[in-house]
Amino acid sequence: MVRKLLFLICLLAIVSCNSNDSQNPDTVWIGGEIINPKTDFVVISKDHCIMDTVKLDRNNFFLYESKDMPTGLYSFQHYEYQIFFVEPGDSLMLRVNTVDFDESLSYTGKGAENNNFLMELFLLNEIEEKTFMPRIYYAPPEVFEEKLDSLAEIRRKIYDEFVSNNKPSKEFKKIVQASIDYNFYLKKELYVSANELRRGSGESYDIPEEFYAFREKVDYGNEQLRSYYPYYRFLRYHFDNLAYQQYKGTEEFGRSSYHHNYHKIKAIDSLVTCDSLKNSLLRTATVRYLLYSRDMENDRQIISLFEKGNTNKAHHKEISKLSAATAKLKPGNLIPNVFLLSTDNTVKDLRSVINRPTVLYFWSSQSIKHYKDIHSKASELKAKYPEYDFIGINTDTHFKKWLHTVKNSGYSHQHEFQFEDIEKAEKVLVINSMNKSIILDEKGVILESNTNLFSKSLEKMLLGYLN
Repeated sequence: MVRKLLFLICLLAIVSCNSNDSQNPDTVWIGGEIINPKTDFVVISKDHCIMDTVKLDRNNFFLYESKDMPTGLYSFQHYEYQIFFVEPGDSLMLRVNTVDFDESLSYTGKGAENNNFLMELFLLNEIEEKTFMPRIYYAPPEVFEEKLDSLAEIRRKIYDEFVSNNKPSKEFKKIVQASIDYNFYLKKELYVSANELRRGSGESYDIPEEFYAFREKVDYGNEQLRSYYPYYRFLRYHFDNLAYQQYKGTEEFGRSSYHHNYHKIKAIDSLVTCDSLKNSLLRTATVRYLLYSRDMENDRQIISLFEKGNTNKAHHKEISKLSAATAKLKPGNLIPNVFLLSTDNTVKDLRSVINRPTVLYFWSSQSIKHYKDIHSKASELKAKYPEYDFIGINTDTHFKKWLHTVKNSGYSHQHEFQFEDIEKAEKVLVINSMNKSIILDEKGVILESNTNLFSKSLEKMLLGYLN
């Protein structure tokens, strides 16, 4: 409480000092406290474009002023990322603990009610996705819709109560309504995908045409929502299902396949009317395809299709670099020979530590739960498949902290390394996810360049390569 009061006093003092320079009532202030900071700064962005990088002071507070911040959605990032809503004249103070980022995030100040409500909806959706939704994705479509309608009714009551008590602006009400609608549209698209994936096992249902009525309400060009997670995530899965309709009956549903991504890119190009949104969706689809592709000729065709629809030259350069990197990671190639640090602080090249069939996995001390979970999974797999070595590679830059974690956790020094140059290694090995793993033979030849240690299909792969 004392720290909050000190911050508010500092905020008032700064506003007063600046009042002679600007009497603009539309000036926006964004500030707050980061508990257990991971870095010494906060990034403020709009539609994934960085507006400013704000340093934390010695008490882990930050303060940002903008005299020209139009009404809309923005984001702040400090290791993790979250959206906030601003109107001219707002003065928001946030408080977040990086140990429990989303659950601890709260706002005070002018505009706080709006943003606390957005977080309430976000967390409610997270809880539903983890606890309630997995069960009803297996229900018949009429039962699924009935359950979804009951959840929607709860949302409507929460929303109506908020509007009645707080009288938010028309712009904010549009944002909230979109958040609610597209989260429910997303659940319907996920149901369609899950149903198709079960078709081979005979556990799928025939979905009636009226189930898809919500698609008539989809806005394919909403500039204001283009980087808003509920809207953007919905569109990704929506286009997956539209793509599948083009090859259904000729091959199974597969988000990573050439035909799927060919039709997905075509659908995005033909339907999305907002250029920046279209560029972003095309980039996301192409990146995902390249990460899993095993065929160079198909890569060229997908990239050609991407370049015809995407007008962002920075995206073109990014895809070109990614394509060059993933080409070297195709099965049959030797693993790129990046440098590692051993626990005795000796530099070794990656190929030199590969003596048997090997699974590489990656971890960071920044995420305690993840590194404990992934080491536990590696240990479990090692017990089942002793023919393989499981090598954990740390992606942090602090040697002593990494070594301390390895020693305190009792991890095998023989199978733990840290990248000597993390930036180079991430680019060369295309480490796009901390769950990524790479399977190699005893000579360091790539068998799988982008699988997941927690994937249900991983054990089948490991057994298959042994045989």
